[in-house]
Amino acid sequence: MSEPTQIVPVILSGGSGARLWPMSRPESPKQLLALTADETMLQLTARRTANDLRYAAPIIVANGAHAGEIEAQLDHIDCRASALILEPLARNTAPAIALAAIAAGVGNAPILVMPSDHVIRNVAALHDAVAAALPLVREGWLATFGISPDAPETGYGWIEGGEEIAPGVQRVARFVEKPPREKAEAMLAAGDHYWNGGIFLFRADAFLDALGTYEPDMLAAAQASMKAARLEGNRIYPGRDAFARGPANSIDYAVMERAQRVVVAPVDMGWSDVGSWDALHSLSELDAHGNVHRGNVLTIESRNCLVRSDGPRIAMVGVDDLIVVASGDDILIVPRGSSQDVKKLIEAMKP
Repeated sequence: MSEPTQIVPVILSGGSGARLWPMSRPESPKQLLALTADETMLQLTARRTANDLRYAAPIIVANGAHAGEIEAQLDHIDCRASALILEPLARNTAPAIALAAIAAGVGNAPILVMPSDHVIRNVAALHDAVAAALPLVREGWLATFGISPDAPETGYGWIEGGEEIAPGVQRVARFVEKPPREKAEAMLAAGDHYWNGGIFLFRADAFLDALGTYEPDMLAAAQASMKAARLEGNRIYPGRDAFARGPANSIDYAVMERAQRVVVAPVDMGWSDVGSWDALHSLSELDAHGNVHRGNVLTIESRNCLVRSDGPRIAMVGVDDLIVVASGDDILIVPRGSSQDVKKLIEAMKP
């Protein structure tokens, strides 16, 4: 079979983005919101490979409740997905990618897996890293992209690079779980460790073969659910019962940490997972007082605050280092530096 000339983008859009409550909610999650630009995070992700002859039309894997909104947002930027796979239930990233790899159709098609809710400021750097990894991917290697770290982050997984086996591409020595501070500082200083940004490139058949080796029940469930799928235009509704029989797991645990032929392409591309309101503050353009405003907001003699509202006016006088977000009937107030604690609120509000 001749090698396909195009890479198939796979955009994972099933996340809930709970750490950006109250704006991000199950019915309108982070990737469907305009948080860092005038366009939504999904639209920005789709644009990274749109109108580029190196890439085919994307496959989107998403929650069925968001189908109409996803289609509307893609239509707005003149992007049509080749398939919109609507998961019958959330099973983490490995089963979601399996569905997309099956839908890609051409077994040896390279697929570029991207979360729908990350920021990449230097898209050209991403494309360069993809080009560097692609020859090995054509040979059956599984590739991930290591984000050049600039801080001893404890909230990300890390990747240790090994020997360089192609220009700009290293064999993965090991994956490291979210480390304690001291270990993160040591890895940053070593200079051969990278953040795991959750972006992957591999042939569809190579991924499915690896999944069959390490998680055969997961592969069988994905294949059975796609065989039982209902089609409506480009929408694909996999069979619920078959999909539910498979285990849930991330691609890292299911495949990447266990496979033998895995490489990492280090890349400095202005990446962020926008995993908190603090992260959004650091990504945003600040006013003269270090504030970020969006919506119906007024601040006086206040500094280093993030203030957003999609409804009621927020007025602040003489306060520093606060995050204040109003959406619908809810208002979040938290000190800057503590926005990861939003997850505590989410837990406390569960019935």
